[in-house]
Amino acid sequence: QVQLVESGGGSVQPGGSLRLSCAASGHIVGYYSMAWFRQFPGKAREGVAAIRPGGGDTYYSDAVKGRFTISLDYAKNTIYLQMNSLKPADTAMYYCAADGLNLANLRLDAAGYDEWGRGTQVTVSS
Repeated sequence: QVQLVESGGGSVQPGGSLRLSCAASGHIVGYYSMAWFRQFPGKAREGVAAIRPGGGDTYYSDAVKGRFTISLDYAKNTIYLQMNSLKPADTAMYYCAADGLNLANLRLDAAGYDEWGRGTQVTVSS
């Protein structure tokens, strides 16, 4: 089973930047979609950004559009989430997810993703 391992989380001041990484133990080109989700305490996971490894198409939630950028590196089997202009409201646990069953179709619906990492915490605070 392919493993997804997130890294890059931490604490940052409002207006700052962080880059999250998600390293896959297998070849990401085999996934139909890969995505970043986040989860606030007591809430369901919400989609942040998705990318289609086969073509590079991307999709963002309205909450992060223009501030966050999802990208991938085939050679490293890694996807990234560059987060700029961070706000306290971005504070959450961030998860990487992969769709190996062609269910998500680049949508930010957690039910469409069958593989998940364990998450990395992002805290935005002054």
